[in-house]
Amino acid sequence: MLDNAAIKNIILNQFEGLTFQEEDSPFLNVWIPPVQLKEFGRFLRDNRELNFDFLFCVTGVDWPKEATLEVVYHLRSVQHGHQMVFRCKTGSRDHPELDSLSEVWPTAHLHEREIYDLFGIKFKGHSNLKRLFLDENWEGHPLLKDYEDKVNLIVK
Repeated sequence: MLDNAAIKNIILNQFEGLTFQEEDSPFLNVWIPPVQLKEFGRFLRDNRELNFDFLFCVTGVDWPKEATLEVVYHLRSVQHGHQMVFRCKTGSRDHPELDSLSEVWPTAHLHEREIYDLFGIKFKGHSNLKRLFLDENWEGHPLLKDYEDKVNLIVK
């Protein structure tokens, strides 16, 4: 099992311009630019030392003060036992979009549909991006912090 410093060194040998957070978390946290998302995911999966073969959690985060949304990916190597988190902010809160990672990790398929449904983030290249929980005619995305639905008494 690799520690956070070893995982970070392997990543830094391949990628530049990333932001890392190692304190206050048992996992290495890495922020990556959207243009590197798919390449970064493939590297984490395919690198023999890392072998992050299990994407076990993907979630969206709304940062209204920054006018952006973020997607957080939690990975584990079943073979090696190490874990990490990587994050990617959308360029825009009004038209949030990131590449789909469902080709890299099939478990991303449903996670991305959930995030699309509840946060409105579109995942380019997703094979079936449509609402997962809410009706197709539902307006808005309920986990956005500025979401209002006066019929169901959800107001900010």
